[in-house]
Amino acid sequence: MTRTIVVDPVTRIEGHAKISIFLDEAGEVSDARFHVVEYRGFEKFCEGRPFTEMAGITARICGICPVSHLLASAKTGDKILAVKIPPAADKLRRMMNLAQLTQSHALSFFHLSSPDFLLGWDSDPATRNVFGLIAANPDLARAGIRLRQFGQTVIEKLGARKIHAAWTVPGGVRSPLSEDGRQWILDRLPESFATVSLALDLFKDMLDKALKGEIDIFGQFPTLYMALVNSKGEWEHYDGHLRFTDSHGNIVADGLSEDDYSQFIGEAVEPWSYLKFPYYQPLGYPDGIYRVGPLARLNVCDRIGTDAADQELQELRDLAGGVPTSSFLYHYARLIEILACLEKLQILVDDPDVLSSRCRAQGGVNHLDAVGVSEAPRGTLFHHYQVDENGLIQKVNLIIATGQNNLAMNKTVAQIAKHYIHGPEIPEGLLNRVEAGIRCFDPCLSCSTHAAGQMPLHLQLVAADGQILDEVRR
Repeated sequence: MTRTIVVDPVTRIEGHAKISIFLDEAGEVSDARFHVVEYRGFEKFCEGRPFTEMAGITARICGICPVSHLLASAKTGDKILAVKIPPAADKLRRMMNLAQLTQSHALSFFHLSSPDFLLGWDSDPATRNVFGLIAANPDLARAGIRLRQFGQTVIEKLGARKIHAAWTVPGGVRSPLSEDGRQWILDRLPESFATVSLALDLFKDMLDKALKGEIDIFGQFPTLYMALVNSKGEWEHYDGHLRFTDSHGNIVADGLSEDDYSQFIGEAVEPWSYLKFPYYQPLGYPDGIYRVGPLARLNVCDRIGTDAADQELQELRDLAGGVPTSSFLYHYARLIEILACLEKLQILVDDPDVLSSRCRAQGGVNHLDAVGVSEAPRGTLFHHYQVDENGLIQKVNLIIATGQNNLAMNKTVAQIAKHYIHGPEIPEGLLNRVEAGIRCFDPCLSCSTHAAGQMPLHLQLVAADGQILDEVRR
């Protein structure tokens, strides 16, 4: 008799999804699937809009990472205009993306994932959240909240709004940083550095003790990795070129342009999920599985290029004995990236260009097909627009980081389930571990399929004849 366990929806992620766990006749896990079950089709209703509106429109896809869409869309618009944006605009866009990476990673680590680490996988789900963390460790919780606030406020200082700031436009940005905004960032940087240092020390200590066993269980398998790097092979978040590496650190493909993405990225679909399954085309589907995001960026680059973050990167590589391949180490990678972002912000905020009013280039429609790319918190983001002579959108394709991690998320869920679940009685703490496998990737389902709606948590254990053997609701 085969059985199926359904977790619907997965909790503490952005958006709504469910997990199905299939048991064989012996009660052992035979397979697991991560389903994204809501759909709105954002690309389709963008058709007919002026490309100049796309940055503001696509930013509304998500309230967590709107800056990612602002940047990728504006970069696509730059190409349609065929303009080179001013140096000030380049640096200001970089500042906003560094701030977004900081606030989003802080949200993922402190709000969504650290309750599992600090309160325990098997703790009461009613308090295994940020409120429980506030009660148990108020200083850490407060520091995490303020670190996220720092990133959000930098975005606000640049774009006048913390969320959906329609500030990045084709050709550059609307306005420079003010002197007051510059001083605010300088004043708050020391506290932010102290917070990420505290979090790194805490997490590394836990990896050495309580969390050590999770590394081999939470998504430990070989894949390819893809990310942007600069001309020196260093960590990049805004520009540069694309690189693929493997789990041994070998470069599989380098110097790739986003303009040619369709030659090396394929997009498969499955009938049980609205989320697409991108893959590396030369290896085919599903063998071309690859990962993007914080861990991928650290695996793909030769170095970060800032002192403190490079030291932490070396510690991560030493811990892994080479290339870190466990999805659990995405949490570690996020903290390293926060540190890198703060270091790079510290450099940029002292650059006189960020106060320059020469921050936008003008032009008309010169190209009818363009692709923009940037690194979102969750990984590489592509915007592909086709326009007519009047600049009206004819077709849109968005390749989202969460989708590119889809094969790896499904493989991670299956690996965790096979390790922990043995039989029809499934303790809540074990199911939490399965969900936590998804949270390693910090998926943004509103970006990836543009989900809408809310569902209660509903778990069913179903026999082959359809009989419900067990049922749990949260």
